[in-house]
Amino acid sequence: MNPISKWSAVTGLAAALVLTSATAALADQPTTVADRNGNITAVNRTIDGRPVTNEAAAKEVVAYWTPERMAAAVDLDFARPKATGKETNTTSKPNGKAGTIAPVAPRMSVDRGANLLNESLAIGKLYFNTPWGGSSCSASTVSSGKRRLVMTAGHCVHSGGAGGSWYGNWVFVPQYRSGSQPYGSFAAYTVATRSAWVNSGSYPEDMAIVIMNNGGYWGLKVVDTVGGHGLRWNWGYGPYMTAIGYPSNLGGGEIQWFCQSGTWQGHDQVIRMYCPMTYGSSGGPWLQEYNDATGYGYINSVVSHGDNPGNGEFDGPYFDNDIKSLYDYAEALSPA
Repeated sequence: MNPISKWSAVTGLAAALVLTSATAALADQPTTVADRNGNITAVNRTIDGRPVTNEAAAKEVVAYWTPERMAAAVDLDFARPKATGKETNTTSKPNGKAGTIAPVAPRMSVDRGANLLNESLAIGKLYFNTPWGGSSCSASTVSSGKRRLVMTAGHCVHSGGAGGSWYGNWVFVPQYRSGSQPYGSFAAYTVATRSAWVNSGSYPEDMAIVIMNNGGYWGLKVVDTVGGHGLRWNWGYGPYMTAIGYPSNLGGGEIQWFCQSGTWQGHDQVIRMYCPMTYGSSGGPWLQEYNDATGYGYINSVVSHGDNPGNGEFDGPYFDNDIKSLYDYAEALSPA
């Protein structure tokens, strides 16, 4: 089955890796490693299956994604399956105390004067290879002490469910716009998602965090280069979200688009908002208190899936303790 362009939200520059003992150890680990809290990770691999755990491999991944390959990348053919009878209409709710991580600015000077309305330098396109070819999703940086984390949807790193597969050859291009790469590209080091997504394709767990190598034009960490959005969990609904991504039905997936809406119960531990974006917006952040002057907000969900292309609504996982667990897990795996 080949990927085709349809609603799939459920569905070259050198990078310099900062080597640490953690990096060297990860190269000797199996492809996937799970923890007792429901998180699982996989090493990023080159197109021919080698782990991206050294500078040479990181450079190779970045060089692979030429403008031609980026232009040819398509969205995953990941249509939402029919109802199984296991869905519930219980209200999404916190499972712990509300928590917040503040946004962080880049450590280098950035000129935002040429930005479009509601265009964020901390949001970009995530390119990767599936068993069927090159694909792309939306993704965003997130603030952390080690400044390497990029957030996206679980289905942008693994196809989900029994018999599913990990993807690979991931590269993140912040503020991609019509082929331009104003900050360069960053090759992934490893990816982390929820075991429930990998094992059963659970929509409330359709979330992932990608740990990036140093890269871009200046060989820096990704959050040092473009800053990072904040994160919130157990915050309830809305009252107002700004979703930003690269939908193919609006702008051909070449520029950032946004929509703004309150949120309400979708199904299970999943929330819903009004938005006409479809395929290509997968993994894009839902932001509370987005500030167009700074380009940052607080990630409170990511684009996961939609029932009907262009029906004006889509769903995302309710961010509860599970996203904080995944965040802590990815941060602990990150090199210093």
